[in-house]
Amino acid sequence: MKLYLTIPKSLYPYYKEELEKGNQLLNEGKFQQSWRHYERAHILGQPYPFAHSLVHWKMLLFGIKTKNTKEIIGQIPRLLIGGVKSFVGNIPLGNTGGANVPPLQPMEIPEDLLIIIQTHSSNEITNQR
Repeated sequence: MKLYLTIPKSLYPYYKEELEKGNQLLNEGKFQQSWRHYERAHILGQPYPFAHSLVHWKMLLFGIKTKNTKEIIGQIPRLLIGGVKSFVGNIPLGNTGGANVPPLQPMEIPEDLLIIIQTHSSNEITNQR
């Protein structure tokens, strides 16, 4: 089994763009739009422990900024466990990472992200779709 610790260089710009858009929109008070970009970053970064954990950190900060108790409580175990699940290759593909969905529920990957993943990731887990 090959371990994927860091996000591939060719995939990273897409992941980074989603995080940056999420941050910008959060600072502008556009919470729904911001959240959508964090979810997209989660889908892209989920197979890679460091990227996966960073998204959950951003989601936790989102919950704090928006005073969303459910999200804060939901992100704490995801932050602690998410990177470990990525490390051992046991992730629910397509899961958007928020407390509004079960943490182990696989979900459909949006078509545009699926194309990006298939083009820029050599991770067997994400390319099974």
